[in-house]
Amino acid sequence: MTAPAPGARRRAGARALIVPAVAVAVGALALVWAGNSGFRQDLLVMVAVYALIALGMYIPFVMAGSMSMAYAAYAAIGGYSVAIVTTETGLPPILGWIIGPFISAGVAVVLGLLTRRLSGFYLAAVTLLFSMAFEPWVIALEPITGGSAGIGGIPSPTFFGWEPPRLVLLAIALLLVVVVATLVERIRTGAWGVTVRTMRDVPSAVEAMGARTTTLTTVTLAVGAGLASLAGALFVSFMLSITPETFTLSIVFMALFVPLIGGQATAWGCVIGAIVVIQLTANMPTEFEASGQLVLAIGVLLILLVAPAGLIGYGKALITWVRGHIGKERE
Repeated sequence: MTAPAPGARRRAGARALIVPAVAVAVGALALVWAGNSGFRQDLLVMVAVYALIALGMYIPFVMAGSMSMAYAAYAAIGGYSVAIVTTETGLPPILGWIIGPFISAGVAVVLGLLTRRLSGFYLAAVTLLFSMAFEPWVIALEPITGGSAGIGGIPSPTFFGWEPPRLVLLAIALLLVVVVATLVERIRTGAWGVTVRTMRDVPSAVEAMGARTTTLTTVTLAVGAGLASLAGALFVSFMLSITPETFTLSIVFMALFVPLIGGQATAWGCVIGAIVVIQLTANMPTEFEASGQLVLAIGVLLILLVAPAGLIGYGKALITWVRGHIGKERE
């Protein structure tokens, strides 16, 4: 097998940069759309939070086929890390952003090792119970977590003494989503990602190659937990408060739909799906506000009926059809 020509590698690298560049441009337009509206800014914050949680779930769930449901706990760990670091120690919030993912990854590793013989429904059930038990555990640690009242008065993020406007922080948040989505997509298409996806479909083949499926699964769970922790840190950095009810199980269930809506064939489907989920649950006309989750369920059903491969898959199929139709007309 010959190595790709330098020209082919350059073209492949250029194509890989097109999608992030488009995402940055769309993010810039979203910032213009949000302007100084607090409501619209909050919508973009929620899009970023859901996208990061979905990207965290994408690696173990979509790529590795490991259905862990502990992501509400991981997001809460990230949020509380920022809250505790800033309010109790006075240290910069970035330290909480660093500590949270490491703690979440460590918890995911322990949980993954304890449940290494479980899969499918049983793994989902056990990790779901862990998420349910996490909230009362946080409440019990009242001296550290503030109990049921949570932690408020979290200072806004600053950079060397400068407190940037909220719109600048929002731009950084959207850029973070673009960077994470780009990295996850690179992981998906890289050698390690191919091995993980092969493990999902043919685990015996991966074992025959000398790779341990248990180790691969544990690593995917740790990476996913770290990304979900970033989502919690991001949310708290904008809302400046956190309670045990901030990250409920509903956010995990809705995040499960995100890649299904956007498309599982690429990590960017998580970003597209997050936009749709927030639109259907939080930015609907007044008469639909009380039934946001029902609207989401109907919307997901319609999308899956029309586009089983997600919106990105439907878009690719539509482009292929248009090209084929134009080609026939030229003939």
